Amino acid sequence: MRFSAMGDVAMLVPVVYSLAKQYPDLRITVLSRKFAKVFFEELAPNVGFMEADLSNEYRGVKGLNALYRRLKAKHFTVIADMHGVLRTQYLRTRFMLDRYKVAHIDKHRAGKRRLLSPNHRRLVQQPTAFQNYADVLAKLGYPVTLHFDSIFPQKGGNLRLAGIDVLAEKKSFQQWIGVAPFAAHENKEYPVEKMEAVLVELMHLHPNVRILLFGAGQREHQCFEQWCGKYPKCINVSALANGLGNELVVMSHLDVMVSMDSANAHLASMVNVPVVCLWGATHPYAGFMGWRQGYDTQVQVDMPCRPCSVYGSKPCMRGDKACMESITTRQVVEKVELVLEHKNKRP
Repeated sequence: MRFSAMGDVAMLVPVVYSLAKQYPDLRITVLSRKFAKVFFEELAPNVGFMEADLSNEYRGVKGLNALYRRLKAKHFTVIADMHGVLRTQYLRTRFMLDRYKVAHIDKHRAGKRRLLSPNHRRLVQQPTAFQNYADVLAKLGYPVTLHFDSIFPQKGGNLRLAGIDVLAEKKSFQQWIGVAPFAAHENKEYPVEKMEAVLVELMHLHPNVRILLFGAGQREHQCFEQWCGKYPKCINVSALANGLGNELVVMSHLDVMVSMDSANAHLASMVNVPVVCLWGATHPYAGFMGWRQGYDTQVQVDMPCRPCSVYGSKPCMRGDKACMESITTRQVVEKVELVLEHKNKRP
């Protein structure tokens, strides 16, 4: 069971894949929101998906009781609560009362609080979300060694099936750079005008580059339309793709993704793309860095007040968002160039 934000559910993919491969006789069902189906539907033959609309069909206690009855009819043998919120706590309690074997996630909140403490801050790496998920499986008797590359084959998804004519084929001389400049919370966003300067510099350095823009909100749409109007090398993928699945197909062919600490960083990681990730109010030490991403591609400025939030939802204590404002466009471009240079050296 894992509902919540897209990035959190995406981080479950490497763990479920590892479980499925290491226990091929196990039948696994992922319970989540509708958007997550594309993550799991073709992940492995022994992985299934159940959608739960918690806002309507299964809303409130009455709805959760109906969902529990539906789940109980599936005759599961063990229950893994990978979320640890009121809804999943209620469901797992009902399973426990019916004598099911149940385990739930440890979010290591005490360690995360020490990361944020203004007087006794301890910048210590916390267990990653991937490890926290794996720990739940170990409690249930299914320890896993995490091993995962992508939800697609090695060469990526089929671009022709994505339905975007201008992206039906990637030329060998092109660089495809993904950019996802927005996040759920503004304190995790790089200033838009500075991100635009990053794009201009990248287009100057790489005449054959295509800048592929990701993000489906209203703010994203307005910004992307402006950029695409000014710069022919920019393409609004989220507006052209018919659904998240097609976005992932395109994303799997990127040379690099530039993203905030947001869902797109995890989506790119899920399709084996290196991510240049910008961190402001949040910090990689909280355990939410993308799957197999390295610290050498993370962009952040050390400040006494960082991190000030685990998820980026708290207002800036300084009021000037200096953690993001202090990141220079040159720092971002250099990280992108580092990834592209490394990619070109591969045999």
